[in-house]
Amino acid sequence: MEEKILDLLAEICEDDIVKEDLKTELFQSGLLDSLGFAELLAGLEEECSVVIAPSEVTRDEMDTPEKILALVRSKC
Repeated sequence: MEEKILDLLAEICEDDIVKEDLKTELFQSGLLDSLGFAELLAGLEEECSVVIAPSEVTRDEMDTPEKILALVRSKC
């Protein structure tokens, strides 16, 4: 499942750096914006059956691939 999530994130960010460096700051680096964030949440629900409401998390909780993976693991 980790690979699926990283593939989804790389597709949304249009950069494979998110697979190579799990500590990449997505919002600060400009790889992810509000629209991409919404797309990521929808993709996680579709691909991994993990429902995360936008109001349930903050950007700080999902600002690196590492944090996203940890959050999804906690929901499974």
